[in-house]
Amino acid sequence: MLQIQNLKITMKKDLRTLVEGLTFTLRPGDKVAVVGEEGNGKSTLLKLLYDESLAEGYAQWEGRIQKDGMLMGYLSQELPEADKGKTIYEKCLESGGFSEASPKELASLGAKLGIPAETFYSDQLMDALSGGEKVKLRMALLSLERPDCYLLDEPSNDLDLDTLRWLEEFIRDCPQPVVYISHDETLLEATANVVLHMEQLRRKTLPRHTVARMGYAQYVSERLHSFQKQEQLARKERQEEKKQQERFRQLYQKVEHQQNAVSRQDPHSGRLLKKKMKAVKSLEKRYERERDDMTEMPDTEEAILAGFGEDISLPAGKTVLDFSLPRLEAGGRVLAENLRLFVRGPEHICIIGKNGAGKTTLLRETARELLGREDIKAAYMPQDYNELLNPAQTPVEFLAKTGEKEEHTRIKTYLGSMKYTPEEFAHPVGELSGGQRAKLFFLKMILDGANVLVLDEPTRNFSPLSGPVIRGLLGDFPGAVISISHDRKYIRESCGRVLELTGQGLSEYDLESL
Repeated sequence: MLQIQNLKITMKKDLRTLVEGLTFTLRPGDKVAVVGEEGNGKSTLLKLLYDESLAEGYAQWEGRIQKDGMLMGYLSQELPEADKGKTIYEKCLESGGFSEASPKELASLGAKLGIPAETFYSDQLMDALSGGEKVKLRMALLSLERPDCYLLDEPSNDLDLDTLRWLEEFIRDCPQPVVYISHDETLLEATANVVLHMEQLRRKTLPRHTVARMGYAQYVSERLHSFQKQEQLARKERQEEKKQQERFRQLYQKVEHQQNAVSRQDPHSGRLLKKKMKAVKSLEKRYERERDDMTEMPDTEEAILAGFGEDISLPAGKTVLDFSLPRLEAGGRVLAENLRLFVRGPEHICIIGKNGAGKTTLLRETARELLGREDIKAAYMPQDYNELLNPAQTPVEFLAKTGEKEEHTRIKTYLGSMKYTPEEFAHPVGELSGGQRAKLFFLKMILDGANVLVLDEPTRNFSPLSGPVIRGLLGDFPGAVISISHDRKYIRESCGRVLELTGQGLSEYDLESL
């Protein structure tokens, strides 16, 4: 049984407390969704539950984590650096579960995940796999270990639609408890029966956590209803308090006026008014005590995102892209043939397809062509942020063009609107969470005034509570959007056309079948 008692986690660099007083017992059958905004310590919590040494370089903790000899199965958010140069077979051999598995078991597991049986024995490098293929292979090896508890950090990242459905079924029907982080709201709604919500309030100076034993959709609904009710009560109390203060002000002025007007020849009336003023001041102190006990306005940590400028536009008849490619190749393999991607005006297009189909390769080629154009202003957000981010740069340095003081002030204002703290302005980009780095790309698009966005998995690192904001931002974007995504809510709400990439090229996909 996994038990957490009075856990406190603090960042070593800026002494920011991520969580305090967390007490929780993991029960059999629990499917615990850990949610919260970017940089709130969700991944750090999972690392501590699995192996304290994974977080000791940047975080310190106190409290008690009791595992009672449980075998913990951990899926990290990214492929460890040490594994990138290994072949698939070398990685598989490190798993005791793989060595003990029969060929039939491997074939059955591979079929469920869309992994050909021979892939387990491949000499292809792990780093050459697509993002989704890496996740699927690591999930397969993890399940072969048969752990007592699964700790999954973003298992839904980059998975194709078929594998996402498999993951939902796996989490929901898994006999072992599962603690997981995911930004896929559809998956959360289908699987979670416990929600652990980690928040950072008052500009990340006050940690708050909530443990709710209910489904995700119910939690979000009840949380919103509770905040609305609290806000209504707080506003009503403040309105009453305002009326009360006005009545008190009138009473005080009346007694004060009477005191000033009383004649020295009438000491008896003067003594009465003095007592009356004492009672009035006593009433004032009582009102002050009541004011301290008033219902507080809800203190929430909602995503605040800057918006795209109103001056962004793209003519409806403009040909944004007419891209043809006889062959799409990667790593010496032909992935697709006879490709044509045509985009006119402010279309919002999403490309889907199985993991390894070549979607990222295609988008990268598309971005290369669009970024060189002078008749449009294109921006590119890659799946691997390190393609464009220098991990040693600060957020301000990444966003700055001129280095002038006024520009830096403007950038810091935008960063503040994205919930960056002044301390984080100066943090190296490499130390930021995936969601915080994703926000940098959105800010760069906004500051550059882009009217064509090329986005590879734009919602993958945003919290599910930020998801509606991101979807609204992109759905309302007045320019063109060419994206890859497996986020079903994003596809339904923000995209007008969906294209599926197969070996035969691109074809229209029916949104209704999602």
